[in-house]
Amino acid sequence: MASIWRYILAGLGLAALLVGIVAAVYLTLPQSAPGPDVSRSKKTTNGLFVASFEPERGVVGQGELQSWLLTLKTAAGAPVEGAAITVSGGMPQHDHGLPTSPQATDYLGQGRYRIDGVKFTMSGWWQMHFDISAAAGSDSVVFNVVL
Repeated sequence: MASIWRYILAGLGLAALLVGIVAAVYLTLPQSAPGPDVSRSKKTTNGLFVASFEPERGVVGQGELQSWLLTLKTAAGAPVEGAAITVSGGMPQHDHGLPTSPQATDYLGQGRYRIDGVKFTMSGWWQMHFDISAAAGSDSVVFNVVL
């Protein structure tokens, strides 16, 4: 009977040792970095405007030309009218730009601008840069898109 208890205690000791090793390995693994901020509304770099975007069809797609709606408001919440908008972007991890040259094509009222020619050719992390010049001044905003 005593030898059975020795085997049981040895087994429990070995199990505790294995659990300790697994815990030590897990706790020393590098923690994954959080992904990029993929919010669709944010303040511009200098805080002059609040910008938000939405794909005209509601979903950011891959491999097709899309139109986006960019909404600009002042920090006080008033629509930004008559803004000049320049669009650029690309994949920061691949160090290449967009495959197209998106442009602001229409002012739709209430601070909304149509951006035509947006295209993402592959999955991954993309950035869209908007340089904005309006009566309140010039500012920029970057949106992250992960496909």
